[in-house]
Amino acid sequence: MDTVVSETLYTTGEDITADVISALKDVEENWISWTKENSQIYQINQNAGSTVTVSQETAAYLKQVLELSEASEGAMDPTMGKIIRLWDIDGEDPHIPEEKELNTLLKKVGYSKITLDGNKVTLPAGMTLDLGAAGKGIGCDAVEQVLEKEKEVSGMILNLGGSSVMSYGSKPDGSSWQVAVTDPRDTEGDYLGVVALKGTEFLSTSGDYEKYFIEDGVRYHHILDPSTGYPARSGLTSVTVVCDNGLDADGLSTACFVLGREKGEKLLEKYHADGLFVDDSGHVWLTEGMKERFQLLKDTYSISE
Repeated sequence: MDTVVSETLYTTGEDITADVISALKDVEENWISWTKENSQIYQINQNAGSTVTVSQETAAYLKQVLELSEASEGAMDPTMGKIIRLWDIDGEDPHIPEEKELNTLLKKVGYSKITLDGNKVTLPAGMTLDLGAAGKGIGCDAVEQVLEKEKEVSGMILNLGGSSVMSYGSKPDGSSWQVAVTDPRDTEGDYLGVVALKGTEFLSTSGDYEKYFIEDGVRYHHILDPSTGYPARSGLTSVTVVCDNGLDADGLSTACFVLGREKGEKLLEKYHADGLFVDDSGHVWLTEGMKERFQLLKDTYSISE
């Protein structure tokens, strides 16, 4: 997943770090990677235009992604792969694409064009499936399945690159898990604030500061709006979501960033999720549930009602 993994594990049994890493590698190499030949997503893309049979696990994850795509009215769309590669924002040649080429690729975007019948997937010719927007969340869900089989594990916090976090069980002292949220305009300075997680919960943050380039004073970030093919311009700089599922948390933070605060809050209500929205004017907006778990640490921001 091209990221740093950190964990704190409380157990009376053996160290299961190797099992955790194995589960994450399995997700990356055998399920969601669009570059690794053993990956089921790779096989779907290679056979675009025909039907591919995938595992029950992959079908379940894909079904969940498509449901989130529909709920967000396409704000999170798993068919944006070719446009993501065209911008190459996290690659060696980040650039603004030619309008003609971008518009041509946009014609091959649309989650509703994918057919999922049980564990049979049909991707139209010329389209690409990319689960990157939910990949770390899927990884967290896979690790949760590992932990549930380990009765000696009482608690764990797993952090995938700072943007996807899972808390599991409890600390020995019973206190809540504390997760720092990055200041989107001061990533090397003090944190924006802290979110408390209790029991088994999943947190995901999407922001315009993670991968971007600046041209003529304009920030071009990696969270693309499927309706335009350009970086989302919703007035937000960061969105943090907490819910009871890793894939949903990961996908929702992306979708909410694209949708903007008001539409994003309505989407979170559908998923019974908590949200924290940071706008480009230095305001922090909290859903009701997030107000109970968030502590602001930066005086350069203000909490808005």
